[in-house]
Amino acid sequence: MGLSSCQHDHAWYRHGPDRRADRGKAQSCLLRSRKKRIANRLCLIVFALLLLVPVASPLWAKDLRIAFYSAGLSRKGPGLLLRDISRKEAQALAARDVIARTDPDILVLSDFDYDAELSALRAFAGLLAETAAPYPYAFARRPNAGWATGLDMDGDGRLGGPRDSQGFGYFAGQGGLAVLSRFPIDEPHLQDFSTLLWRDFPEALLPTHASGAPFPSDAALAVQRLSTTAHWSLPVTLPSGPLTLLISQATPPVFDGAEDQNGKRNHDENALWLHHIEGRLGTPPTGPFVLAFGANLDPADGAGRREVMQALLAHPKLQDPLPKSKGAAAAATPDHLGDPALDTADWAEPTADTFGPGNMRVDFLLPSADVTVTDAGVFWPALPSSDHALALAASRHRLVWIDIRLP
Repeated sequence: MGLSSCQHDHAWYRHGPDRRADRGKAQSCLLRSRKKRIANRLCLIVFALLLLVPVASPLWAKDLRIAFYSAGLSRKGPGLLLRDISRKEAQALAARDVIARTDPDILVLSDFDYDAELSALRAFAGLLAETAAPYPYAFARRPNAGWATGLDMDGDGRLGGPRDSQGFGYFAGQGGLAVLSRFPIDEPHLQDFSTLLWRDFPEALLPTHASGAPFPSDAALAVQRLSTTAHWSLPVTLPSGPLTLLISQATPPVFDGAEDQNGKRNHDENALWLHHIEGRLGTPPTGPFVLAFGANLDPADGAGRREVMQALLAHPKLQDPLPKSKGAAAAATPDHLGDPALDTADWAEPTADTFGPGNMRVDFLLPSADVTVTDAGVFWPALPSSDHALALAASRHRLVWIDIRLP
């Protein structure tokens, strides 16, 4: 720090006519010296505080891993999933271990039974905490799946079946969506499109009878929601700022008739995100976002109106990380047009005796174009890996993951 240049040691004791002037000089010099000492101390304090603040904390520095997983954690009755998780049933443990192997920071689950207290979701988070870093934040809302309407929604002339709900389901909440996160979930800023009526969706492809009359009826379309499960725009608060997750699970485009009810609904469920990110429905994200969804639609193979999936993959506001796996490549379905390494679902192969679409790419993570993707993959190990059997035991779908760095 050095010494002060003010020589005030004897000035206070000087006698004669210059005494007052010397004393004033001494006081002024002392004041300047005190100011310097205070300034120096403040500099030291600020410097010490800076040493306590890391240049970049680990949460800021590392890539963020996001996963989408149709985990097969759905049962045929309410409460059964919680029972199986509590008993550590084999399939629930297999799903847990798949997630633990990939260790995402944010996990979007589909085909996960909902209950009002989120008891099953919290129990599963507890199960995950036994083998991976914990997920302190959880989110789910009642899905349209299993939500009874009291009407004939599929045109079979009967009431009370699983297809007579807003979305296919044997009970309210079956096969819903859920989010587990290591970062706070900004629920107050959620945009939930799940109650949007299908007929109110812009450019809706509504099903009709051969006569042109609404299918299955005017009364059904008056209450029919577009979402079979849910559509959420859900912000997550990261150290660098918000990241918005666009989450949905569409109906399969099959199991209907000439009216193509499910095929048209699947198209519009996936098209909702085109309308949203283009500002034609709701408030689009203003920052980085990730579209995490089960499209139930392959862009190249199988049934369905593939043009909507192709439009999403080619959209300038989105990017396709092309997550692949060796297991999918090894299990390729003959005659399929798409790259088999991109497949995410392991369905039965089509034969003369069995109905099956074969393996397909139907689960997606599409980040916004301003996000840097550092890695991506599908958890589908090939033989002889011991994890090959684990992936098959957990679900017919495979976990999809991406590593991203935000702008």
